[in-house]
Amino acid sequence: MGTYLLTVKGHFDAAHHLYDYPGECRELHGHTWDVEVTVEGTQLDEIGIVYDFKSLKDDLASVLADYDHVLINAVVPFDEISPTAENLARVICERLQERVASRVRVSEVAVWESPIARLVYRP
Repeated sequence: MGTYLLTVKGHFDAAHHLYDYPGECRELHGHTWDVEVTVEGTQLDEIGIVYDFKSLKDDLASVLADYDHVLINAVVPFDEISPTAENLARVICERLQERVASRVRVSEVAVWESPIARLVYRP
């Protein structure tokens, strides 16, 4: 039996600063963040899809809306943990997994903080 991988993209604009970082990123700065998420599953539903593209795009948009045009450091849990790309990808993954159907799992979240800098989290 094969595995189906479904990937969608989203984006948001936000500011942040990194706690205790020894360089420039400890200062307030912003990014246009691009986020790619992949879910995987082995079972197709009665109409032959593993998970609906539109549903996944809507699920991702709902998660990302909390970070759009805000200071990420003011949003839970980033008021207590540094809003690094690593932590952001993990939190997005965890929040998205809560939203998707139990027949699929989030297998990868890629966070781009610039066109040349990408971080991938795989739970």
